[in-house]
Formats: sequence, structure tokens, C-alpha cells
Amino acid sequence: MKIYLVGGALRDELLGRSVTEKDWVVVGATPQQMLDLGYRQVGKDFPVFLHPESGEEYALARTERSIAPGYQGFEFNTSPDVTLEEDLLRRDLTINAMARDDHGQLTDPYHGVNDIKARCLRHVSPAFSEDPVRILRIARFKARYHYLGFQIAEETMELMRSMVAQGEVNTLVAERVWQELHKALQEEHPTVFFNVLRECGALNILFPELDQLYGIAEDPERHPEKDAAIHYLMVLEQSAKLTADVMVRFSALLHDVGKGEDNKNHEVTGVHLIRELCARFRIPKEYRELAVLVCQYHNDCHSAQALTAEKSLHLLERCDALRRPQRFAQFLLACEADYCGRAGCASKAYEQKHYWNALIGVIGEISVQPLLEKGLEGKAIADELHKLRICAIEEYLKETPHG
Repeated sequence: MKIYLVGGALRDELLGRSVTEKDWVVVGATPQQMLDLGYRQVGKDFPVFLHPESGEEYALARTERSIAPGYQGFEFNTSPDVTLEEDLLRRDLTINAMARDDHGQLTDPYHGVNDIKARCLRHVSPAFSEDPVRILRIARFKARYHYLGFQIAEETMELMRSMVAQGEVNTLVAERVWQELHKALQEEHPTVFFNVLRECGALNILFPELDQLYGIAEDPERHPEKDAAIHYLMVLEQSAKLTADVMVRFSALLHDVGKGEDNKNHEVTGVHLIRELCARFRIPKEYRELAVLVCQYHNDCHSAQALTAEKSLHLLERCDALRRPQRFAQFLLACEADYCGRAGCASKAYEQKHYWNALIGVIGEISVQPLLEKGLEGKAIADELHKLRICAIEEYLKETPHG
């Protein structure tokens, strides 16, 4: 039995990045031997074991062969005869196909070190095409290592285009797409992920709502960038600078998605597109709800001081700003990303957020207790509370310069 450090930990160590978790491959062992040593088996498709002390994952060396379309259509061989080189051959990229033993000896049969030095993302073998998830992974890796100047090898990009043309991307299951999208949105430059998908043709299949934004003309006075796709990418980039919150970044990504169908009424058309996308990939409810609010109300948020008291209160009530202050803060961040995600606006201050927070303070001071003491109940309380809040906002507007 021989044990090797493999995968992302070794790759990131060589790149000078911090390593948060380690994966290991075990050559020459059987499942029973691992169990006898105290490891706990967790893998179903192929044997993966948790170390009895560290809890790190140890997988038996394996080969795999595609026998049917999709993520589940693989046949695995985990016999003790599988060599380290055979295990590394099944991996996606050369920079992920290296191993190091406990003596520090590096095994690099597919020249991953050279590609790290060359800043190149290159597939290990033609078997790359057997798993379409790898298209999403390589797009995500390019986003992660964008700051280091990594590029995708031309032959790898051609293979990805071929996979798209052959319909491989259509076999992706919803959970895997969302998993990779969620990870990509956590990267420092998530826009690169979508650029790669468009370059290989996968964006139109997975996210047609975004793909149809390309070529949609914008009002040059409001959007000097002049193209809806350029704008959504700029907004996503701004959201990544403002916050690490994936829900905010997701909402920023989709805030103008309706422009591909109806530019003039994109706040309305965008809502059903967001709901369809979220249903398609089984995206959590809280992501959908925030994205819908940002889509519907981002322009009203920008026009804060030009709105009537009635419209201002409507926005605050629809966002449930008093009872869900954290989500409203997320809403404001996404709107700020939209405001700053235009040519020449990246460094502008988003004063509107201070205005909306002030309004929350104004209506938050109004107590329900006096209404209860008057004997009001149910809808009567809600109606009276609404009137009092309108009056409070109107008083604030009179006292505060705006326009």
C-alpha cells in the first residue's frame, strides 16, 4: 500500500496559494484493508474513506470508463492492480494530475508542473470529453486563476467546443450545474466563468437568458458601455468587489436578464426568466427571492429621492425591509453593483443606500402599540400603520433636501 497527496492541495501549494483541505489516493489496497486500519468508508460509486484521526478523504486508485451519457454513466475499477499513473490519467487537467509521496517525491507523468509554469489549463487525455461537468470546472478554474494569467490550451478549448456540438452539455444534471455555478460565483473574477462558457458555446445551452443579452443595445446616456451583456458582466464584477456574498452576486448577475426579451419592460419580463432559471437548476428559494426583488426594483432603488412617499414605502414593504434587514442590505448591495457597473461609474458613491436606510429608521420608529390600545385589529391595524408610515416619510422628505 502506498499513499500519495493529489489534486487541488498539491496544485495550490505549487502555485503558492493557501491549502484548506487535502485529498489522498491509495495505491495497492483493498477496501477491507482500509477498514481494518480504522478508515470509515463513505463512497458508494467507488471506495472513498475518511482517515480515523484527520477526517481527510482517502480514495483507492481507480480507472473509469464512460458507458452511458451523464454523470452517473461511468464504470469504475478500483482493484489493487491500478497504478498511480492510471489513476492520474483519468483526471481532468494536467495541473490536477500530479501526486507526491510521503518522502516528497513528485510524480508528474502528464507534465502538470510545466503547465503550472506556463500558466496553462490543459486536459490530460481525450477522456476529458466523457464528463461534461469538466467544461464547467475548467471555466471555474480559469476564473480562480485569472489573476495569475492562466489560459486554456487551444486544443482543450477545441475539445470543449466539440463536446458542446455533440450535445454533451445537455446531459448535465441540475444539481451539478448549480454546484459549479455557486462555486464560480465565489471566485474573485466570476465574470471569467461566463466568458469561457460563451467562448465554447455552452452559455447558450445552460444559460440562454444571459446569452441573448449579447448585442442588446443600451441607452448610451445611461449606459456608455452600450451593450446589455457588457453591462451585466460589469455589474457582476462590481458585486464581487463589494461583497463575498454569493446571493448578492447571483442577484447582480440576473438583475437585467429580462432585456433579452423586452428591453423596455425588463423588470417585468426578467422575473419569470429568473423563476424559470431557478426552477431549472433547483436553486434555493432564498436566492430566487432576492434575485426577483433586485430585478423588479433596482431602478426604483436608483431613483430613490424622486419617488413619492407611497412608492418608497411600497418598495420597503415589498422587500420586507423592517422584518428582514439583512436581506434588504443584500438588496442594496446588488443595486449598488448595478449603479457602479457602468462605464465610468466604478468609483462613484452610491448615495441612495444612505437614503433608504434613513427611511427604514423613520418608519421603524412608528409603534403598533397605540393602535392596539385604540382597539384596532387585523386589516385596520395594517391600514392605519400604512398611513402613518406614509406621513412619516412625507415629513422626512420635507425636511431633507432631495430631487
